[in-house]
Amino acid sequence: MKMAWILVMMAVVVIAGASYLTEKRGEAGGSASKEGATARATLRNTAGDTVGAVKLEQDGDLVKLKVQVDGSVAPGFHGFHIHTTGVCVAPFTSAGGHYNPSAATHPNHAGDLPTLYVDADGQAEARFSTDRFALDDLLGADGSAFILHAGRDNYANIPTDRYEPDPDATTLATGDAGSRFACGVIEAR
Repeated sequence: MKMAWILVMMAVVVIAGASYLTEKRGEAGGSASKEGATARATLRNTAGDTVGAVKLEQDGDLVKLKVQVDGSVAPGFHGFHIHTTGVCVAPFTSAGGHYNPSAATHPNHAGDLPTLYVDADGQAEARFSTDRFALDDLLGADGSAFILHAGRDNYANIPTDRYEPDPDATTLATGDAGSRFACGVIEAR
């Protein structure tokens, strides 16, 4: 009898472990995204002109992103984030705040992405992966959108002992990335 219980317990552990290893969990609480699932967003400025695109692909527990900016964007560093709502009506406040299902502080929001560097020709390309979300997390009922900001993101990294005045709530929440230059709704492919 003792051997039967040991075998049952081993089977439970194996099944639970296999289930855990095959499940793709995102930051928002365990949504599963199918391996190889893809999504895309076209970045448009406030005039409606296309200025770039973002491709996303679920790769195990990671989402791989490829960002391209193609002209008419000022040279320099630009904050780049995923925002909570898949609506891009200029001036793009319709996209809501940073995607942040765990109520983390900036720069630890799930939607906080690497700053983009745009060269003198208005071009940028970036490739990176993240485990802060799964694709399904971004494709919910109200969707999500990318925002390319007009300025750089300081990631709320402002030492209070060296600057006056101390950083305000907006700086701590958004990194002072400036206005919303371009927006792109994330759509499944």
